[in-house]
Amino acid sequence: MKKALILLTNDDGYDSPGLLAAAAALADLGELLIVAPLTQQSGMGRAWLPNSTGAMYRRQVRVGQDLRTAYALDGSPSQAVAHALLRVIPRWPDLVVSGINYGQNLGPVVTTSGTVGAAIEAAVSGIPSLAVSLEMDREFYHSNSERVDFSAAAHFTRKFARQLLAAPLPPDVGLLKIDVPCDATVETDWEVTRLSRNRYFVSLPLEQVPFGEPFKMDYRLDPSTSEPGTDTHTLAFGRRVSVTPLSFDLTSRTDLGALGKILSNGH
Repeated sequence: MKKALILLTNDDGYDSPGLLAAAAALADLGELLIVAPLTQQSGMGRAWLPNSTGAMYRRQVRVGQDLRTAYALDGSPSQAVAHALLRVIPRWPDLVVSGINYGQNLGPVVTTSGTVGAAIEAAVSGIPSLAVSLEMDREFYHSNSERVDFSAAAHFTRKFARQLLAAPLPPDVGLLKIDVPCDATVETDWEVTRLSRNRYFVSLPLEQVPFGEPFKMDYRLDPSTSEPGTDTHTLAFGRRVSVTPLSFDLTSRTDLGALGKILSNGH
């Protein structure tokens, strides 16, 4: 019987401590293949970069006590998964894991998350997928700092990876999005949640900067409008691990017939 094949990727780069923590947690669950962006690619969503060279490089990374080969792609997280499926894998993966991300991915921000985007790229090909993110202070979001403790997030990565390898996801569940509180331990409770409709990352008012001058937008974190039972509320207030099933069907749950009538008024 063949071992399960697990494809591991992320949006922070092939040498991110978060990815390496996930690799160590997954290593004995099957055959592990690491294919990830060459450089930091946060916020790319499911983008395919037109200026990406598509060049792929073999790199050595340390997973626990072992050196392993990782494949680093000059491209986005979504492209890393696509290139892995077309160029690298010896057979179709049984599972794709994206993460562990530096920073939580809550509410509508999932459409911009490279971590989630990579998992979606795999899931649309019918591969069970996880997108795992760890809450942390903003100063660490793009740092790849080794000061971040990924042990609890790695525990839950392994836990839900084992579940997906053992049993298929229900119909209409494309992937599972996992968000782990920064103060979580292996004993922390988890909860299946809905995706919050309200913004957690709220853009701040723009300063007056002359056109043509460099400017970086800033934001604040605001969980205050989150509804109970959502990913944001569960993590920010419940301090539990949020497990959110995501679907590719972005169609509004409105009455389509009623909407058609509204749109038909006035011919």
